Amino acid sequence: MRESMEFDVVIVGGGPAGLAAAIRLKQIDAGINVCLIEKGSEIGAHILSGAVMDPRAITELFPDWQAQGAPLETAVSRDRMTFLTRHGFVDLPVFALPSCFKNHGNYIISLGQVCRWLGTQAEALGVEVYPGFAGAEVLYDENGAVRGIATGDMGLTRDGQPGPGHQPGMELLAKYTLFAEGCRGHLGKQVEAKFGLRENSDPQTYALGIKELWEVDPEQHEKGLVWHTFGWPMASDTYGGGFIYHLGENLVSIGQVVGLGYKNPHLSPFEEMQRLKTHPQIAPLFKGGKRLAYGARALAAGGLQSLPKLSFPGGALIGDDAGMLVASRIKGSHAAIKSGMLAAEATATALAAGRASDELTDYPELFRTSWLHEELHQARNFKPWMAKGLWSGAIGFGIDQVLFRGKAPWTMHNTADHAKLKPAAECKPITYDKPDGVLTFDRLSSVFLSNTNHEEDQPCHLRLTDEAVPIATNLATYDAPEQRYCPAGVYEIVRNEDGSNPRLQINAQNCVHCKTCDIKDPTQNITWVVPQGGEGPIYQSM
Repeated sequence: MRESMEFDVVIVGGGPAGLAAAIRLKQIDAGINVCLIEKGSEIGAHILSGAVMDPRAITELFPDWQAQGAPLETAVSRDRMTFLTRHGFVDLPVFALPSCFKNHGNYIISLGQVCRWLGTQAEALGVEVYPGFAGAEVLYDENGAVRGIATGDMGLTRDGQPGPGHQPGMELLAKYTLFAEGCRGHLGKQVEAKFGLRENSDPQTYALGIKELWEVDPEQHEKGLVWHTFGWPMASDTYGGGFIYHLGENLVSIGQVVGLGYKNPHLSPFEEMQRLKTHPQIAPLFKGGKRLAYGARALAAGGLQSLPKLSFPGGALIGDDAGMLVASRIKGSHAAIKSGMLAAEATATALAAGRASDELTDYPELFRTSWLHEELHQARNFKPWMAKGLWSGAIGFGIDQVLFRGKAPWTMHNTADHAKLKPAAECKPITYDKPDGVLTFDRLSSVFLSNTNHEEDQPCHLRLTDEAVPIATNLATYDAPEQRYCPAGVYEIVRNEDGSNPRLQINAQNCVHCKTCDIKDPTQNITWVVPQGGEGPIYQSM
């Protein structure tokens, strides 16, 4: 039997959206009883982003955030945008760039550190914050409205049976439940299907961001530099680009964002990111440096036309669980905070009126009249244009932003990423160099730096709908792309010594919770569910 606790509001996810919603609820009415759960072992443990933050939303939430010590410490000092070829480069004049690529007034941050700070603010306001608890099940009342969630059982054995240390999950019941799990939320997917929230939306489209944090030679460090690259190593028909941000004391975050709508199953986002570091313009930056951390996370990039219906009976989707990321600006944290605040304001209004478990219709209305909607509308054609290839996409989006200032009289549309993969026989193989262990690295040494841990004797949290598909379809047709799109070495085709009897081995203990497999699997045969609470990566400054 599961125990239960009742609250006014339950929030699933301790990222910027969930924390902002919790804080705003308490700011409006300190008497609102708010519970926030986070599957990571601590607030910020599973948070990974580039990241450059527009402070607009956090300033609305905390006008005195600087006096309160919010960790927005590195103001952007200079923008650089570079087109790369294999051995050459061209710097684009900053004055000629669309405004979405300019970062004056923004801050280079560790989003994990910002979330830790937001967590302390939430607790100080009286929010009940429970890290280490994973939302595993959506609960519904007799009328079909969301009634809350249940956390996952602890101590189940690999076959799903209670082990010696078994502890059943807990039911957290609420008048309203806000889902803030981040991109491709496990429960958010279920709610979307239950209430048909995507009936009038484009499919969501995604990208995978892979990031490393380095300590570099002080002579190579330019504090506040925001450097974006495009072109090499990505093929011109593949959406993606690099980022290099100089922050703090001699710290540099470098990463590659690869659109998951790519067609060639031989492509490996992880190896593409490693290749980026070898460019003659980039490699000297890391000479004598030390790699400190590694991580990866999918991000929702479809834009306004790919947002689902935001509200439903008993709750709402916020942040990247809904897809609130402004892809053209390469920013989502300010959008997540704002969406959490808007949902909180609608929820507080409903509670003040004595309502419960109905639809928060004020939330989508507040969103439609907000600056966030305006920003997403201006950027709505970015991903559809870039899906057409580098050159046609850049020209088309440039016209959209410069000539029409984001107000073009058309809206382009998205198609699902998993449907775009071509058979391996139709695509050119890609050869990647072996890592040198100094500048470039392999997956397993990288996962080690993510501090990822899972108890091995538990049910696998990467579920196959049909266990025959990985060999009969994925291997036979697509040359097992899960071996390459996973940035953590989770999926592996193993064979007998004579090469016979291929089978898929799932190394679930390596999983960094990026959700790429759930998104990119061509047959949608893989479903990511939550493992035991508190497991996964522990990102310190990502």
